[in-house]
Amino acid sequence: MIARPRSTSFSRQFAQLFETVYWYEFDLCVSRYQGNLRIKTFTWWEQFLVMSFAQFCYRESLRDIEYCLESIGSKLYHCGIKSRVTKSTLSDANKDRD
Repeated sequence: MIARPRSTSFSRQFAQLFETVYWYEFDLCVSRYQGNLRIKTFTWWEQFLVMSFAQFCYRESLRDIEYCLESIGSKLYHCGIKSRVTKSTLSDANKDRD
């Protein structure tokens, strides 16, 4: 009998991509420059995860990112994306943050 490799879930694969990114150091940089000041829902970390996901999946537009994330909506919370990701949220975050 040939052993087949186990398929991992999307959230596990996504988590494996970001094991090398240290959340603590990322948060220190954001707090040093007061990046999350007056931000209530869509944090820098969530924006980083969404835009990285878009790069890895070759998404070309904000609408494309929104539809792709919407299709896997139940798994986003476990990946670290707690806010609802819409085109306008992404647009505002990308415009206001450097």
